[in-house]
Amino acid sequence: MRKRPRSSEPDYAPRVQKLDHALCGLKLDSILITHLPNIRYLCGFTGSNGLLLSIRGKRTFFTDGRYTEQAEQEVTGTRVVVPKGSLIAEAAKLIAASKITRLGFEADRTTVTREQAIKKALPKSVKLTPTASVVDRIRMVKDEHELALIKEAVIMGADLLTPAIETIRPGVKESEVTAEIEYAARRWGAEAMSFETIVAAGVRSALPHGRASNALIPKRGFVILDLGVILHGYCSDMTRTVHVGSVPRRSREIFQAVLDAQLAATAAVKPGATAGDVDFAARSVLKRAKLDRYFIHSTGHGVGLEIHEQPRIARDQKEVLEPGMVITIEPGVYLPGEGGVRIEDMVVVTERGHQVLTPATKELLEL
Repeated sequence: MRKRPRSSEPDYAPRVQKLDHALCGLKLDSILITHLPNIRYLCGFTGSNGLLLSIRGKRTFFTDGRYTEQAEQEVTGTRVVVPKGSLIAEAAKLIAASKITRLGFEADRTTVTREQAIKKALPKSVKLTPTASVVDRIRMVKDEHELALIKEAVIMGADLLTPAIETIRPGVKESEVTAEIEYAARRWGAEAMSFETIVAAGVRSALPHGRASNALIPKRGFVILDLGVILHGYCSDMTRTVHVGSVPRRSREIFQAVLDAQLAATAAVKPGATAGDVDFAARSVLKRAKLDRYFIHSTGHGVGLEIHEQPRIARDQKEVLEPGMVITIEPGVYLPGEGGVRIEDMVVVTERGHQVLTPATKELLEL
């Protein structure tokens, strides 16, 4: 396992400046942030309960007594308030004192019940105004600090391919392979897995999200390994497909078609290209191989503080790629009753094109 550098402190000032600019475009001078990854992005808090209120460029973070010390240590550039009662009620007092008339909120991240609670707490003079993806869109473009942390997580995730391959053999349970992967990740310092590890062998490899079961690895067939770790809060995501036993010609052709599609989509990643362009590049290769109808999901997605972020790399998506975006490229082919192949890398958009972050080999390994 490679040596990991320690995380440094991010610069929150440019992030909150982008938020203020976005609010200006929406003609809002206040917003209530409730989605915890967005709160972490803007002020550094990593706990499980909090609200971030921004009014005319001034931010106040509210949390409960369990996080008094943690908030003091983590929250940067933001006033911290720890009320004895309801966080929403305490935030409403500040909103009333500020004499604002419109308060934005994360409508796409808020339950109906919570929206009603916010409305009930607010003064009648304040209109609750729905917004969508305000912070999420800022988060699409990673800063240098984020890119450094993502690269660390990607390297750790790639290193986990070794204990996985060492464990895979006929008669071993898929869940045993997962256990070795996740045990190694924890020993190496991962905070958690990015998602439930996928180990799908034989005919189960035709299940795109075939989470590890007690099924035994067969004497012959594909094994899909889809895994990722969270390190310093940032996620990684990687898929590799290996083969147990000698590879039949048909299986080798399917694998090569998926690899060609993955490489074509990766080559299409550059500033100015759309997310749909990248998806089209993958589908075109599989269409020529007469396998496109077995490619049943999108080509990729953004990754950062969350495992699935914007942009979505899918058919007809118009989002224009920008330098600093980190996405997955993961075409796959799934033949029911036969098996499947998926190959996935994480890729960052650069000023001149792209950089593949995932260092693990993509060659077809016979185990």
